[in-house]
Amino acid sequence: MNGTILIIMRKIVWIISLLILISSVANAQSYNGFSEDESNLYAMNKQVGQFVNRFNMEEDKFGKRLSSSNNLYRNNEVRKKLLPAMFDSYNPRTSGNLKKYFISDVTNTDTPVYLNFLDQDWYAEVSATFTVNGKEENLILFLTLEEENLGSKWILSNVYFKNFNLMFPIPDSIEQSLHFLHPQSHELDFMNLRKALEDQEYVELYASTNYSPDFLTLFFYLMKTNQIKFKKIDAVKFHFFQIKNWYFELSYFNRDDSNSGWLISNLIYIKEVDKIDLIRTYKLCLN
Repeated sequence: MNGTILIIMRKIVWIISLLILISSVANAQSYNGFSEDESNLYAMNKQVGQFVNRFNMEEDKFGKRLSSSNNLYRNNEVRKKLLPAMFDSYNPRTSGNLKKYFISDVTNTDTPVYLNFLDQDWYAEVSATFTVNGKEENLILFLTLEEENLGSKWILSNVYFKNFNLMFPIPDSIEQSLHFLHPQSHELDFMNLRKALEDQEYVELYASTNYSPDFLTLFFYLMKTNQIKFKKIDAVKFHFFQIKNWYFELSYFNRDDSNSGWLISNLIYIKEVDKIDLIRTYKLCLN
């Protein structure tokens, strides 16, 4: 009796093992010689530099850099096939005809376009938590690349904090006209300057009409006086302006499929002249 039970138990264990094996094979479907999990790992852009290399077709599917003598290096026919997978496929802003026009532009046979990691026309956006006078607040820091000696480095190029905008609201024309120093003020030893300086809410209106507050300097001042203290980084994304008449945003997606890693999350067709105002968000001063 005990021997019969033992045989039955062995058969049950064997059946369970077989089912597990079948399930494992089914879940590890082969794709181009790789299991599904391996394919997803190789397909995703794990680093921003890897996104740039693959965008340019300077790296193979294994993550190995291609030499300029390799027939795949910057091969635009291959790029046409690979670039669609470098967009966030779940986002309607990065699909459809706009994406097709973009890929057609950058893989144009006569004037193909490649990204340059050391180019200044791309910016990092870092969302971070700071404590401001003891209260947690979100600030957005913008960074860009700057040449130094034989290399380059990331530098802070601008900052956004809602409180700064509240301190320096954009005045309307009527308000601007009510706050000025009379052209003959010097004849009165600028006695009316007292009124202007006591009116703290509108003091910036006595500057040039072209005056624009420098939020980055204000941020540095508040950091140096311990009124703002860094706590943690929450998120990072990038803004690319390198390609003529195009802007795109790069974000990181953590998914269980091949459409993961660093992907184009926003795409806009924009004229070069219109980029200037947009770049002012990321860069304090335009050269």
